[in-house]
Amino acid sequence: MALLEVKNLQVNYGVIRAIKGISFEVNEGEIVSLIGANGAGKTTTMQSIMGLIPIKDGTVTYDGKVINKIPGHKLISMGMSQVPEGRRVFQELTVYENLVMGAYTQKDKKKIKEDIEEICTRFPRLGERKNQIAGTLSGGEQQMLAMGRAMMSHPKLLMLDEPSMGLSPLLVDQVFDIIKDYHKMGTTVLLVEQNAKKALSISDRAYVLETGDITISGKGEDLLNNEQVKKAYLGE
Repeated sequence: MALLEVKNLQVNYGVIRAIKGISFEVNEGEIVSLIGANGAGKTTTMQSIMGLIPIKDGTVTYDGKVINKIPGHKLISMGMSQVPEGRRVFQELTVYENLVMGAYTQKDKKKIKEDIEEICTRFPRLGERKNQIAGTLSGGEQQMLAMGRAMMSHPKLLMLDEPSMGLSPLLVDQVFDIIKDYHKMGTTVLLVEQNAKKALSISDRAYVLETGDITISGKGEDLLNNEQVKKAYLGE
């Protein structure tokens, strides 16, 4: 069953058609990736799903409900959570305060405290820096904080926008291991990622986005072996 269904999505920037009528779905329990070059429309697609930029046409359905007109902050309480491109942690707040902000839809203070301890166990560096100002963390630590903050709301659907951007190969491996761990815990994942090889290797299914259009789709494993994808995105 589709947890997220996007039908004929169109997004304009002025007179420019950024997204040209794409359709895709994310079934409950899947990891689905959107891959493509810079400027393909991956982040625009993610932001339009989350209600951060207006949709010109088409429908976005989440858990059986059309969410086109629902603002982003209300989608959090419906079970959607996003790790935005560029991390975007609250720079002036501590690690601990950032995690608390991620739980703003939760009411049980004891559970929030337990969840923070769980996040700090999963990300030991965050535990060590719990009282440190987030803006002073390294890029990798800020990415971990952004992911931990997103998980504080216990999302059914976790949407990650370029989680490996700017990270060392070692940290990239750690980030993808964490995505797989969250998936094993029952979280459905929509992943936007330039590192096509890494994304496809953990994905059940994937879509290739080129200048606002979906040009190829299929199982992650099949796209890894697709000659066109290899040539364009895998450097082979």
